Amino acid sequence: MSGEETIDLADIPQDQPSSARSYGWALGSKDNYESDRQGLLMTLQVFPESVDTAREQRRFLYRAVRYLAREAGIRQFLDMGCGLPIENNVHQVAQSFTPDAAVVYVDIDPVVLAHGRALLADNDRTTVINADFGDQEAILDHPDTRRLIDFDEPLAVLFFSVAHHMPDAHDPRRLLHTVIDRAVPGSYLALSQVVSDDLSRSAELDEIINGGGVPWQTRTPAQVDALVDDLEPVEPGLVELERWR
Repeated sequence: MSGEETIDLADIPQDQPSSARSYGWALGSKDNYESDRQGLLMTLQVFPESVDTAREQRRFLYRAVRYLAREAGIRQFLDMGCGLPIENNVHQVAQSFTPDAAVVYVDIDPVVLAHGRALLADNDRTTVINADFGDQEAILDHPDTRRLIDFDEPLAVLFFSVAHHMPDAHDPRRLLHTVIDRAVPGSYLALSQVVSDDLSRSAELDEIINGGGVPWQTRTPAQVDALVDDLEPVEPGLVELERWR
């Protein structure tokens, strides 16, 4: 992998929570700050299922990537907003079934970049780039993306536990479709999002997380369906995490 940027963890603001580090803490990571822990503890007051959901999400990641690599024959993956490396990361799952699978991880958190580089130092089929998934063109033009991803071949675009960080003002449909709409037939998009039909509870959750400086929008299942209603679903379609295969 390439490592053109120098990351100094001492320069990272510790009073600003990060969704990647908070999510990592829910999964047992030690790479977080007090602001990340307090942000998650506040979220738990409204959404006590947060930790269970994070763990179910990790299991869903394994099953989805296993399906893509083993059954769908996908050999290249773009993981948007990948978060901190924990266990059973995308490249580990994909390469256990397809050893030559290529994986490009994308995240804006410098802690993710630093730890990802350390993990992937000896893996020339996997890299992590420091980019905002809101800037899809920059991701597509990044030299590491162009080095590892062949856009003339099918690929999988992954938005695991990321869609709720795309408020409507950021045009989530565009963000979800930029890459997949250009991909060749046989490509896949995978996503997960926190949903609720309880609008008052959703509004309270949104207020707490946005108030902590992390963009967030809880949606109803129908609203998530509408974001990808022009794509053909893989059975059983968009369902609760634990029900997907």
